[in-house]
Amino acid sequence: MEIRGALDLRKRQVLIFLVLLGLSRAGTESAHYSVAEETEIGSFVANLARDLGLGVEELSSREARVVSDDNKKYLHLDLLTGNLLLNEKLDRDELCGSTEPCVLHFQVVLENPLQFFRVELRVKDINDHSPTFLDKEILIKISEGTTVGATFLMESAQDLDVGSNSLQNYTISPNSHFYIKIPDSSDRKIYPELVLDRALDYEQEAELRLTLTAVDGGSPPKSGTTLVLIKVLDINDNAPEFPQSLYEVQVPEDRPLGSWIATISAKDLDAGNYGKISYTFFHASEDIRKTFEINPISGEVNLRSPLDFEVIQSYTINIQATDGGGLSGKCTLLVKVMDINDNPPEVTISSITKRIPENASETLVALFSILDQDSGDNGRMICSIQDNLPFFLKPTFKNFFTLVSEKALDRESQAEYNITITVTDLGTPRLKTEYNITVLVSDVNDNAPAFTQTSYTLFLRENNSPALHIGSVSATDRDSGTNAQVTYSLLPPQDPQLPLASLVSINADNGHLFALRSLDYEALQEFEFRVGATDRGSPALSSEALVRVLVLDANDNSPFVLYPLQNGSAPCTELVPRAAEPGYLVTKVVAVDGDSGQNAWLSYQLLKATEPGLFASVAAHMVESCTARLLSERDAAKHRLVVLVKDNGEPPRSATATLHVLLVDGFSQPYLPLPEAAPAQAQADSLTVYLVVALASVSSLFLFSVLLFVAVRLCRRSRAASVGRCSVPEGPFPGHLVDVSGTGTLSQSYQYEVCLTGGSGTNEFKFLKPIIPNFQVHDTGKNMGEIENFRNSFGLNIQ
Repeated sequence: MEIRGALDLRKRQVLIFLVLLGLSRAGTESAHYSVAEETEIGSFVANLARDLGLGVEELSSREARVVSDDNKKYLHLDLLTGNLLLNEKLDRDELCGSTEPCVLHFQVVLENPLQFFRVELRVKDINDHSPTFLDKEILIKISEGTTVGATFLMESAQDLDVGSNSLQNYTISPNSHFYIKIPDSSDRKIYPELVLDRALDYEQEAELRLTLTAVDGGSPPKSGTTLVLIKVLDINDNAPEFPQSLYEVQVPEDRPLGSWIATISAKDLDAGNYGKISYTFFHASEDIRKTFEINPISGEVNLRSPLDFEVIQSYTINIQATDGGGLSGKCTLLVKVMDINDNPPEVTISSITKRIPENASETLVALFSILDQDSGDNGRMICSIQDNLPFFLKPTFKNFFTLVSEKALDRESQAEYNITITVTDLGTPRLKTEYNITVLVSDVNDNAPAFTQTSYTLFLRENNSPALHIGSVSATDRDSGTNAQVTYSLLPPQDPQLPLASLVSINADNGHLFALRSLDYEALQEFEFRVGATDRGSPALSSEALVRVLVLDANDNSPFVLYPLQNGSAPCTELVPRAAEPGYLVTKVVAVDGDSGQNAWLSYQLLKATEPGLFASVAAHMVESCTARLLSERDAAKHRLVVLVKDNGEPPRSATATLHVLLVDGFSQPYLPLPEAAPAQAQADSLTVYLVVALASVSSLFLFSVLLFVAVRLCRRSRAASVGRCSVPEGPFPGHLVDVSGTGTLSQSYQYEVCLTGGSGTNEFKFLKPIIPNFQVHDTGKNMGEIENFRNSFGLNIQ
C-alpha cells in the first residue's frame, strides 16, 4: 500500500508539472459553465466533446482528463459520452464564502499531442441558509426619560448566502414604543437600529420583550429571530403618597411597652433609591416623642412608655414620608386611649410535686391560690385545666385549689404531662392568667422484655470455626432506666440429650449467639433451644424465645464405592463369555455419598480401560458397564477398567473403582441369562446380608482353594512326565467363581462340571451344564483374588 501511494503521488506531481507546462503553451481556448450549489452527484454539467469540437473516440484515445487547480476532483469526465458530470456536491458558501461570483477553474488535458483547454465552472448560490443571530437575546437598557426619536444600535444577523438570497430586511414584533430603521451603509450591509417612537414609563411597564426578525431575499424567503429585552430605567418623578390622610386607632391603657400601635405605610411608584421611603414624626410634642416611637423603614408606631387614660385620653401625631430623591408626603395618626380591665388574675403556688409514680392514684400534684385586684365582675374568676388529662382541680376553701391525679398513670403510654392552669376573670375584656406545670411520671417495673420475634431460625454451615458469630436475638423493654436493661441467657434445653452448653453461647449484654465448636451436618442437622431475656427491675421480669439452628451441608465427604468393594485386597473379577452380544451387561458400580443435596449427587465415568473401544458406560448416575461390540479371539483375555465416581459439590470430590474383567470361552448360550432375568427379590436384598454371606463364603472357599491348589500341583507334575489327560475330580465347582449379586456377569447361581483337556497344546475350561443352583453370595475383592489364583493353578495364563 505504501509503494502504491508513492507511485500515485509521483504521477500526480508529473501531471501537475505537465499542466503548468501546458498552461504556458496553451492558447486562449476556454469554456464557461455554471451549476447550482448542492446539485446531486452525477448531475450533467455540459457535453465537453461537443463544446470542444472533439469526437468521443478522440477523447478516449487521447486520454482526456479534468484537473482542478486545487487538485480536488469536483468534476468527472465520462469518456464514453463526453459528458462532464459532478463528482461531488458543491457548497458555494464553503468554497467561496462571501466572494461573488464563485468560479472554480479546471484544465482539460489531452495527450498525443498534448493540448490544454481552460474550463470555468461558476457555482450559483441557492437560498439554503437562513439568517441567524449570534446572540439569542439582545439586552438594551433605556431610561424612562429618554426623548422620542432616540436610536439604539443592535447586533445584525448573519446569512451565508449571497446576492438576492442574502439578508435583505429586519422587522420587529408589533408594539407601541419602537420601530426598526435600516440606515445606509458604506459596505452595503444591512444594520438594524431601534428607534423610540413613544416615551417610556417605568411605572406602567418596566420591561419590554420584542422579537427581532431578519429576512433574506430568497424565494421563498427564509428568516431568523432573536429576543430583544428592553429594560426601562426609573427616574424620580413620583412623590410618596399615603392611602389616607387620617388614621385612627384605639389603644387600651394597659398596652405593654414596646407594643405595636399601628403601621403607617406610603407608596412611591418610582424604583430603586427613588422608591425607598423613610418615616419620621413631624411637628411632634415632647409627650408624643416620649410615649411613641416610629420605625423609619417599616412605618410601625410602637409604645415607649405606659398609657394612662386618667392623664391623657388621646394623641395626635403628624407623620412625614420622604423618598430617596427628597420628595415627601404627610398624614395624621390619632391614638385614642381606652379604659379597660387592666388587672389580670394572679396565681400563687403553695406546694408542687413534679414527679409521681405511675402506679399511684389520687396523688397531690399542686396546691395554689388565685387572686384578682379588680372588683365586681372584673374581680370574679374561673379556674380550669385542659380536658382529656388524668388530673382534676379540687376547690378547698376560699380561693385555694388542689391539683390531683385522677387514676393510676402509665409511663409507657405517656411519660410527661404539661398541665396549664388557666384563671380568667369576668371583666370586659376578660383577662386570664396561665400557669404551666410539668409533671414527670416515674417508672415502675411493670413490663417484661419482649423479643422482636417469637422464634428465630439461624443457618450455620458445617465445619465452622469455633467461636463463630451465627446470629443475634433482640428483646426490648418498654420500661426505663435499670428496669429496661435486658440480660440474655440460654435456658435449659427440653431435650436432656442435647449438649447445649458445648454447642452455643450467648452474649448476655447484646444477645449475640456464637457456635462453640465445629458442627458436622452428618452428625447433627438441626437443634433447638430457648433463650431468656430478663430485666434488672425489682422484681425482675423475663420472657423467652425459641431459636432453631439449621446446619447446612458442606461437601466434606468423598463418594464411597459399595460395589465392587475397594478394600485393598484381591481385585473383583467379572467373567464375560466371548460369545456375548454387544450391550452385554458386564457389571454395575454402586456408590454412596455421606453428604446431602447436590453434594450427594453422584456421576459415574469410565476413566480407563485396557481396550477403550470394547466396553462402554451406559448410565451417568449408576455405571452399568456393557460390551460395546462383539468379542473376538484377538481380544485380550484380561481387562482392567477404572471407573471415576464424582459428586456434584463445590469443589467436587471423587473416588475410583477398579474392575477386572476375564473373557472366557465355552459358556453355553442357553445359560447366559440377561440382567433383567435376575429376580427382583435378589436386587432388593440389603447390603448387610450380602456382606455376612460373603464373609462366610470367603472362609470356606479359602480352605477349598488350598486343597485344590495341592491337587493342581500334583496334576502338573504327572502331566510333565507323560502326555495324557488330567482330570479333576468330579464334584461341584467352587461357588465363589459365580457372580450371585445380580449386578455382575451372571444373575443366577450355578455350579458346573469342569473338564480340563490336555495334549492339544492349549489349556481351556469346558463349562458344561449346571449341576445345582447355588444360593446368592456377594463377591468381594478377596474372592476375585482367589479366582485368579485358582486359574493360575491350572496353568491358564490369560493375558
